[in-house]
Amino acid sequence: MKKNIVQLGLVLAIVIGLSQTNVYGQTPTTPTDGRVNTIITAVPFLRIVPDARSGGMGDVGMAISSDANAMHFNASKLAFAENDVSISATYTPWLRALDLQDVYIAYLSGYKKIDKTSAVGLSLRYFSLGSIQFTDFNGMSLGNNRPNEFEVAGAYARQLSPNMSLGVSLKFIYSKLANGPYNGINISPGIAGAGDVSFTYRSDEGIFGQENNQLTVGAAITNLGTKISYTDDGNSEFIPTNLGIGIAYEHAIDDYNSIVFAVDINKLLTPTPDTLDTDGDGILDFKQSGVATGVLSSFNDAPGGFSEELNEFAFSAGIEYWYDKQFAVRAGYFYEHPTKGARKFFSVGLGLKYNIFGLNFSYLVPTSNQTNPLDNTLRFSLVFDFGAMGAAGLVE
Repeated sequence: MKKNIVQLGLVLAIVIGLSQTNVYGQTPTTPTDGRVNTIITAVPFLRIVPDARSGGMGDVGMAISSDANAMHFNASKLAFAENDVSISATYTPWLRALDLQDVYIAYLSGYKKIDKTSAVGLSLRYFSLGSIQFTDFNGMSLGNNRPNEFEVAGAYARQLSPNMSLGVSLKFIYSKLANGPYNGINISPGIAGAGDVSFTYRSDEGIFGQENNQLTVGAAITNLGTKISYTDDGNSEFIPTNLGIGIAYEHAIDDYNSIVFAVDINKLLTPTPDTLDTDGDGILDFKQSGVATGVLSSFNDAPGGFSEELNEFAFSAGIEYWYDKQFAVRAGYFYEHPTKGARKFFSVGLGLKYNIFGLNFSYLVPTSNQTNPLDNTLRFSLVFDFGAMGAAGLVE
């Protein structure tokens, strides 16, 4: 019963939150005094890091060496992939601290090199919110429901030069949180389409006057697409369009030891919430702008001005050590401003690779009062590489 209440509350909080208005009839105000003003979008599962390798490095992934999970961060990295074919499967328990056994995220991704300079990729992301029993106010059963969301994505990446690549992705997004009337509003599944554009620059070996090292820079705009609607009242929501920039430095210490340092910066390209409803139609002003307007205005629309805009950047830093390209140890840290989500955590991870088979683990350690759905949760990824040329990604 407790599980049903928690899960139902999770679903209804999402649905009701998407259609909330200024119900108190107060004079609209905008937060300019440092109050919490988290950016809220629909289908936030699209921004959850799906693989255990990046999960063990503080969620970095924009510029680390290519693998099948590049589909989430930066598909252009696939053009530099050193395997002919790679497939990855990740299982992430969700809210396990609340003993919810049927709430999880599953991610399946892979790529195939077309030739030495280009590749195609495919991924499937599925988010299950478990089985929920709905009841009326008298406790009579209204049947069971299984809220779920999924995304299917395809990508193409190509090298524009020996050091530079470009990637494009297309996505189909489906989100079923509830179905049918609720509190006078008809709720139906939401559908959206989106795309990614990504870029990677990878240096030659031998930078900084040293040998056996490499610098990689990655950038991507992800989830740029249509808005999504769950109701028939004309209220539609932004999906989490994101700008990510990352840098990674990889150094081969000797023939057996190598190390990677990586940093990512991310910012949502969606409007900052306000409480204005100037036309009195019951839909807040920031929700009524178009996608292009929302993206372009996302750098200067914070009610608190430039200082609040700076707070909307999230930072990740990670380190990865490989021994003999078979055993990896990882650690990382993620920071988000207290007024923009307040996620702060350390993460650690391990990686094993033998022949074509790889196995990655990660574990999240919270460092703030903000509860994380992955608190004290072990997640893992399986990776199969065919035509492998080195686990750490260094050119041989």
